Amino acid sequence: MDATDAIDSFLEHLLVVKGLSPKTVEAYATDLKSFQSFLINKNYSLIKVSENILFLYLLFLRQKGLQSRTLARHMAALRGFYAFLQEQNLIPENPAQFLENPKLPRLLPKALTVPEVNKLLMAPKPNTKLGFRDKAMLELMYAAGLRVSELIALKPLDYDEQVGLLKIWGKGSKQRLVPIHLTAGKWLNTYLKIWRQKFTPKEDYIFLNRSGKALTRQGVWKIIKKYAKLAGLKQTISPHTLRHSFATHLLEGGADLRTVQILLGHADISATEIYTHIQTSRLLDIHKKFHPRDFNLVK
Repeated sequence: MDATDAIDSFLEHLLVVKGLSPKTVEAYATDLKSFQSFLINKNYSLIKVSENILFLYLLFLRQKGLQSRTLARHMAALRGFYAFLQEQNLIPENPAQFLENPKLPRLLPKALTVPEVNKLLMAPKPNTKLGFRDKAMLELMYAAGLRVSELIALKPLDYDEQVGLLKIWGKGSKQRLVPIHLTAGKWLNTYLKIWRQKFTPKEDYIFLNRSGKALTRQGVWKIIKKYAKLAGLKQTISPHTLRHSFATHLLEGGADLRTVQILLGHADISATEIYTHIQTSRLLDIHKKFHPRDFNLVK
């Protein structure tokens, strides 16, 4: 098997067997083709690559000024690719197995305050089909902590009105059920029963554009930017801001990390642990308020 065939087989494996999204597989393809070009220039073989050559490649990427997160993605592609080749008995051992990820900066989510969320949710005027759609959409994003890709993929049958549950297809085509509160449910019910048909649907998705087709990522981003401006919010708002706000407000209200992990659809609890600063802050406040030996109470 030559290098190109090996990469194609690996990408097909990721898409069909692992169930990764086309966007993720495309990113892996880009990274592996970059590595292949590097090897061709150095007259190295993709199949017979050594650990030392991998380190040379990573040094090459660093010299190009790539950030830690991009380097980590390249390493994940290399580890996965060579692990696949080893599983297929195409190489005796995985030369990338000992590659270590660069230390990534711990980025804290930027969340809106509850009053800011309320301003954003009140910005649409639900007396037109576009205004009602946008109102229902924003309420649902905040109620369920949706990724924008999950939002635009929702279909009418994904919502169970009787029990108030939303079936969400997340990363890697993994399904989860998320309850939504009564307010969001009422807006969604009315939109589905009355307003959605006014878009003359041409595709079987919940949220449609003027042409009756599914909203795009860019379309959702523009809608949120528009209402953030109308609401007078100063910071940059994206669709992910509502997801972060959803998780932050749940934790501030007393939810545990495990519950939030399930609701967000994180495969690993480590992805949810970025919110631990919220729990820590809440615990400190509780301790200071209720512990009998708090210094403020000492006379």
